Amino acid sequence: MSAVELTPPEAARWAARAGLVLPAERHAAVAAVAHHIHGVVALLRELDFGEVPPAAAYRAAEEEHDAAV
Repeated sequence: MSAVELTPPEAARWAARAGLVLPAERHAAVAAVAHHIHGVVALLRELDFGEVPPAAAYRAAEEEHDAAV
């Protein structure tokens, strides 16, 4: 999907292409949600995680608990 916002008719076309039945009254809502998701993913792609290990490397059982604030 490009940076251009998805239109309701395009949302309907993509839903049909995926084999989903999308009632006409849902086209605008689906297009809005798709646009929001695209915006969130775009922000996540901008984050620099540097040398942060993947989540699979985290072990909660090995975490030390410290009650000090």
